[in-house]
Amino acid sequence: MRLLTGRDPSTGELTRAHWDADGVIVQIERLGTGGGEPWLAPGLIDLQVNGYRGHDVNAADVDAGTIASITSDLAATGVTSWVPTIITNSEDAILRALTAVATARRVDAVVAAAIPFAHVEGPFVSDQDGPRGVQDPAFIRPVDAAEVERWTKAGPVGYVTVSPHWPGSPEQIRAITALGVAVSIGHTHATTEQIRAAVDAGATLSTHLGNGIAATLPRHPNAIWTQLADDRLTCGLVGDGHHLPAETLTAMVRAKGPGRAFLVSDATELAGQAPGRYRTSVGGDVELSESGRLSYVGTELLAGAATDLAFNFGFVLGHTPLSMRACCELACATPGRIVQRLGGRRCGELVTGSLADLVLLDDRGRVLQVVQSGRVL
Repeated sequence: MRLLTGRDPSTGELTRAHWDADGVIVQIERLGTGGGEPWLAPGLIDLQVNGYRGHDVNAADVDAGTIASITSDLAATGVTSWVPTIITNSEDAILRALTAVATARRVDAVVAAAIPFAHVEGPFVSDQDGPRGVQDPAFIRPVDAAEVERWTKAGPVGYVTVSPHWPGSPEQIRAITALGVAVSIGHTHATTEQIRAAVDAGATLSTHLGNGIAATLPRHPNAIWTQLADDRLTCGLVGDGHHLPAETLTAMVRAKGPGRAFLVSDATELAGQAPGRYRTSVGGDVELSESGRLSYVGTELLAGAATDLAFNFGFVLGHTPLSMRACCELACATPGRIVQRLGGRRCGELVTGSLADLVLLDDRGRVLQVVQSGRVL
């Protein structure tokens, strides 16, 4: 039967979702107060994924098969929607990755439903060590709306991460948003004034706030405080316990308030792989620990993210005061609203008329069962 039953994280009420042969939810039954049943939630939505289980969105040989493989592997963990993230590179490389995303969506309806658009994280970011992270300085360049317009002809671009320190950034941001592409602030050494100008020009998101920034900052003002304080910005947060300490993430979520923060994995191709040492094309020799921390060999410096959103969901639930309801807001409802705002389908909600992307979760946030586009996985 095409149905799944569990407790609604918002109300605790025992709820049953029914869907039809097309995978569309046709009925939501409310069955009264729940007891010890699993939680029934929308599928998790990850708005920032660079790769997974050995597949890399940014690889030189990326193709539609790469994108389809990541889609399938993430779905098995409970992530039913995701956004391929393309990092700083040459324009040709960015176009190649976008073409792979577009092709994968065209030939596979499940992939098309799972991927609303792509995110280009750069190349318009800080060129300074620290805030640029592992972005290749050889390809970093000023914000250019004309280049973004060329990207949109190759594949669906939902948002682009920029550092608004570049001269003329507000004008370029206005031109980018006029294309229907959202602007996110990240990997930046911009001043408070430059960030405010970017938001005034139309920037609406912050990319993994608290990371992609200098290790040492003035107490105040600084780019973190400015973005936390501006209600026009909705902030992504890496919830793996390594990029942000639990108390930092908690404070950031509380500062932004309901609906203005969301969890991302920022996963790389090493996410989902066995612990050990690896050689990567970006960063060289790295070590993946049992806890999912990815660091440069012999140091405590992070070398990217290596856990998926389902892991992060469980970490945040277990290591912060945030409730199951709050965690579902961070990993389902808020990113779902962003997807819809940027032109994607309705997702992240338990409502009739939407695709049946569903997960059953235990009290620790572990995924027990997954339904993607009406298919029980």
